[in-house]
Amino acid sequence: MVPSDHDLLLLHGLRLKGFAEAGGLARYVGLPVDEIERLLRLAAENGFARHRDGARSGWSLTPEGRKEDERLVAVELDGAGRRSAVMASYRAFLGLNRTMLDVCTAWQVIDTDAEVVNDHLDPAYDAAVVSRLAEIDTLVQPICAELGRLFDRFGTYGSRFSHALERVRAGDLEWFTKPTIESYHTVWFELHEDLLVTLGIDRTSERAEMAD
Repeated sequence: MVPSDHDLLLLHGLRLKGFAEAGGLARYVGLPVDEIERLLRLAAENGFARHRDGARSGWSLTPEGRKEDERLVAVELDGAGRRSAVMASYRAFLGLNRTMLDVCTAWQVIDTDAEVVNDHLDPAYDAAVVSRLAEIDTLVQPICAELGRLFDRFGTYGSRFSHALERVRAGDLEWFTKPTIESYHTVWFELHEDLLVTLGIDRTSERAEMAD
């Protein structure tokens, strides 16, 4: 597997999280906190990141930082000669995406036509949806494993999916789709975004291609 440059890990981690403090970002990208703090200071000096103080303080990328992240990711991908392999994994992931979205909708709404919200008072219904999620997990895990063999920075997705599924099965229902935690849907969204940025594909182009 190809290890990623620390500057890339920092900028890409911020890109995927959107907003984070140094400690959380360090855990996310797998670097020591002092190294993340050093990199954040350099990124701020270069105009790639900015810090916000207040009730919710933390770091985010600037527009220049997003461009630099895209540049570093493209250099890494093409330098390793693995674009076609990542593209193949992306295609496989995209083949599951519609099903995953449908399962998340089923978890939140029992009847989409009547807009009946799932109150999670029907254990049989919830169990059936969780079973569908487990089926998706068996299909996405090999994709995660292959991506992890290609680039080290993809290596945590499989275990994060497994953890979220375990929590759902244990009765922690928010671990299915809650956006503010490492829910299954949160990890799915991040992997999708990671693949899009890595390959230089924007979501508008992806939607247009899927509609053809």
